[in-house]
Amino acid sequence: MTHSETIAPATGQYHSDLPAEELIAQINHLRREKNAVILAHNYQIPPIQDLADFTGDSLGLSVEAAKTDAERIVFCGVHFMAESAKILSPGKQVFLPHLGAGCSLADSITPESLDDWKADYPDHTVVTYVNSTAEVKAESDICCTSANAVSVVRSLDSDKILFTPDRNLGRWVAEQVPEKEVVVYDGACPTHDVLRAASVERTRTDYPEAVIIAHPECREDVVEIAHEVCSTTGMLKAVEKYPEAKSFIIATENGMLHQLRQRFPHQEFVAADGCIGCRLHCPYMKITDLQDVYFSLLYERYEITLDDEVIVGARRALERMMAVPRDN
Repeated sequence: MTHSETIAPATGQYHSDLPAEELIAQINHLRREKNAVILAHNYQIPPIQDLADFTGDSLGLSVEAAKTDAERIVFCGVHFMAESAKILSPGKQVFLPHLGAGCSLADSITPESLDDWKADYPDHTVVTYVNSTAEVKAESDICCTSANAVSVVRSLDSDKILFTPDRNLGRWVAEQVPEKEVVVYDGACPTHDVLRAASVERTRTDYPEAVIIAHPECREDVVEIAHEVCSTTGMLKAVEKYPEAKSFIIATENGMLHQLRQRFPHQEFVAADGCIGCRLHCPYMKITDLQDVYFSLLYERYEITLDDEVIVGARRALERMMAVPRDN
């Protein structure tokens, strides 16, 4: 080991006493040396977002990485996101910097529970949100993102849909496509599901003119009072629609505030829960730090591996989704 690196016996995680500036310098050296691209989801901590080659939503990041000539992908996000990168770039090495970066929503459904659900609805088409494991994607007919879920459901010949795993997103999609029968799985993102309209309304008392932007993983009462309902990438575009607005209340994981403030420094962005985003905090998204990225590159640790059969099935579901034209 170099410098003053140690391994914590309780977690097996490496620790270095390098200051942040030196860690960033080492990361920059290693990414060039190893021809690596660093991806950061919009919910990551600010230092991770700032050093990434690409920052954005999960699928968009995987698509961008696939376009590069990088041999290695370091995905600062959660496990299912790194899996998606591997699915779209099977010839590249993909690394997840921290093994603890899981996802409660993705874990809410397994291939076995999906198979049982499909057996109860044999004539339904399975639409699976990308916030799911590779194995679940491989058992699905088509995937969707929060940005294109409505377009995907509308595009299908089938009028009977099984939507998994997020119940809030599924309910919102069903409202947009009332001509179809949409049966929704009972999963949820705890970070979004904890938010209530009453908290948003309390926040609005301090910012009465604010534009409210909500992620569709939020509960129905929150979505109903929002001016805009969209994905994290959509939030950046939504702000552009209100050039005269001075403040925005953002109903999603608090990491998104950093990206919005970076892009729009002359406007104010406030966490929807009114307590500096303390409730809208995903512990899995915040677990990765600079040291994890450094050691992931240095030791090429926590590589994502998937069975070929899973990659083929999951890629088929993703490619069907990407072929769907977006609604105007």
